Amino acid sequence: MAPIERYAVTIPGTPGAHAPPRVVVVHFTHTTGPDGRPVYADESGGLRVYVSAGVAEPLADPPGGRLDAVPARRPGAMTGYARRVAVVAWRRGREVELLHRAMAFAALCFVTLVPLLVVIAAASPTRGSGIADWIADGLGLSGRSSAAVGQLFASRREVLSTTTGLSLAALAVFGVSLMTAVQNAYERIWQLPPGAWRSAWRQVAALVGLIGYILVAAWSRVPWEHTAAQPALQVVATVCGGVLLFWWLQRLLLGARVPWRRLLPGAGATVVALVGLRAFSRLVFAPLIVSNVVTYGPVGTVLVVQSWLIGVGFSVYGGAIAGRALLSLRVVPRRRGVR
Repeated sequence: MAPIERYAVTIPGTPGAHAPPRVVVVHFTHTTGPDGRPVYADESGGLRVYVSAGVAEPLADPPGGRLDAVPARRPGAMTGYARRVAVVAWRRGREVELLHRAMAFAALCFVTLVPLLVVIAAASPTRGSGIADWIADGLGLSGRSSAAVGQLFASRREVLSTTTGLSLAALAVFGVSLMTAVQNAYERIWQLPPGAWRSAWRQVAALVGLIGYILVAAWSRVPWEHTAAQPALQVVATVCGGVLLFWWLQRLLLGARVPWRRLLPGAGATVVALVGLRAFSRLVFAPLIVSNVVTYGPVGTVLVVQSWLIGVGFSVYGGAIAGRALLSLRVVPRRRGVR
């Protein structure tokens, strides 16, 4: 079997820095080593490697020991690029323990952010049942499934009559812990050291920004109701506003240690994942809530809402990982171009 003509070899970035890995395309030199393995080299000849079973081994002075290598064929270049992005994102997700962080995000949301949003939704001037309407809209629910979510929360009047200034302040303090967890995850994704204690104000600002976005998204359902312009306003407020929020949120929580332009792909990927989650929720979670209410009662609804929050955490962190993976696979330009 003839050797593959080209491979894309990933060279890790400097440990401890947030410089992304480099991808260098190497070509078959039509020579083999003493053990019969084909030898590949980049255009300059500075990188010479053996490649076998998806692993590249430099012949001398290895920049990173055993390196990842994937075929770089001319046909289906975009497919190969997407596959490499998926592989890098998968490995990065395992390194940062994406599933565990998403579950922790869901737990913190349910314990810290949701109680705060219950009070804010009850005090907001928008019509409806408050936080129940917000969650139902996020899940894409209607009818019986939306009513099941509404049964989990007290009425707006009851919430406001039992809330004190001290309890609201305590809820706000607990809400900051969620932003602390998000900041820690972003720092792990970008391989940055933890921020100084003086940057705690950034977590407060991030919480305020997140709540502001949720309020704007909820308000966007009110103007021009039952007109053709209302869906367009809601899309602009939720999708475009979401991209701006997660773009700014990464920059804020990372302490401006990563340039704006490098954070934009992650913000876009996060919003795309959240849109996909909403479509999935409408198809899967909506009927699941109805069946769970019959089987388990209100606890069944709580389990579905908690599962949805895990999906939100997966989208927030996974989007940032995907954006980092997209940036890490920029092919290093060569003098004569890649042929």
